[in-house]
Amino acid sequence: MAGSRWLIVEDVATVLALVLLPALATTLGGTSPAVVGSGSIGQQVFVTLLKVGAFLALMYFVGRRAVPWLLSRVAGTGSRELFTLAVLAVALGIAVGAAYLFGVSFALGAFFAGVVIAESDLSYQAAADALPLQDAFAVLFFVSVGMLFDPRVLVSQPLHVLWVVLIVMIGKSLAAFAIMIAFRKSIRTALLISASLAQIGEFSFILAGLGLILGLLPAEANSLILAAALISITLNPFTFAAIPAIERWILRHPKLSKLLDRQRADAGIQEEDARAPGLHDHVVLIGFGRVGRRIGYALERAGIPYIAVDRDQHTVEALRNRGIAAIFGDAARPGILHHVHLAAARMLVIASPDPYHARAIVEAAMKIKPDIEISARTHSEQGQKFLEELGVHRAFMGERELAHSMAHHTLMRMGRTDDEADATVDAMRRATSVGMPIVRSV
Repeated sequence: MAGSRWLIVEDVATVLALVLLPALATTLGGTSPAVVGSGSIGQQVFVTLLKVGAFLALMYFVGRRAVPWLLSRVAGTGSRELFTLAVLAVALGIAVGAAYLFGVSFALGAFFAGVVIAESDLSYQAAADALPLQDAFAVLFFVSVGMLFDPRVLVSQPLHVLWVVLIVMIGKSLAAFAIMIAFRKSIRTALLISASLAQIGEFSFILAGLGLILGLLPAEANSLILAAALISITLNPFTFAAIPAIERWILRHPKLSKLLDRQRADAGIQEEDARAPGLHDHVVLIGFGRVGRRIGYALERAGIPYIAVDRDQHTVEALRNRGIAAIFGDAARPGILHHVHLAAARMLVIASPDPYHARAIVEAAMKIKPDIEISARTHSEQGQKFLEELGVHRAFMGERELAHSMAHHTLMRMGRTDDEADATVDAMRRATSVGMPIVRSV
């Protein structure tokens, strides 16, 4: 988590460079006629910051209200395809508008589009729907980087490539480590962040491309950056693997070991404080329809905390208005279950009637917390067996539970006591659970 936050800080710093670089291009020796303008460098920077400020003000006062409202109305239609299309249209629309109306780069506009969409309560589902596109663009990104790479630079300028790799993997990592220690973070956290930064980020390629367009970066330097990127990305897993060995080496030195013990105590306090606001020992309830809302009612009456996940935006809004934690989204989509504190949950209840949808949810949940207790609903004995083989602790078949309730009611009305009726129904459950039908169907 700390590493991802640090990468966001790095991206924000790069965003600032993307904003100011076109205005500073002529002063820095740029040759592209696209950046040649009238006025001093101070005036150009002022005009650039004024445009960016106007764009940010529009996003803050209008976008952060209009975009969530629009996505909420689209989600209310119940069409997942229309919601995905709306998310992409909003993101691309903001990016294009930022580029053509405010002179902001397309990449910066897309960045702030994501920030605005994150203001919506629907951001979890939006991120899950955009994940396939993210994977597709990631493939295109690496393919394009590979096509731009000229392997001859490894032969013609091996020392230059080595220096760039050392700056990226050693220089950045040492700087990040020193900053983390200065902020009193644990040694392990500092090492993890250092390893996370031991490669070139995606925004760096955008910045390098802008430098080429503005005439600030020669083609040879771009080749060195590409070579260093490929090498650092290849070596980055080995950097993470070396973290335990580096930590053991630090422990063998008394002064560093003393520093490590002090930082460990600080890190433990921070971790405990970070967990305090989240839910613990709660129930994650998937689906709040006819079955789910009755389960939720029982949990409320019993005072058991739970968080609901549903694909109906109106249902989610109604739950939140009642003070109940709820998330809009499809729990089967990647990433949704990470936002319901599943790792700290005590039980997962799947009230969705679709067995294949339940299967995707179970598989996603097992990756987060393999030992979590799961209950689900089904409409057939085959579905019950299917879910239990997946790892569901108990699958409830609708007709069977209805028969048990009706049998209990009938026995009570025929003069049996509640305990006798319960004992008979329990016998029915045991008989059916071992595959012994009470009456064979004809």
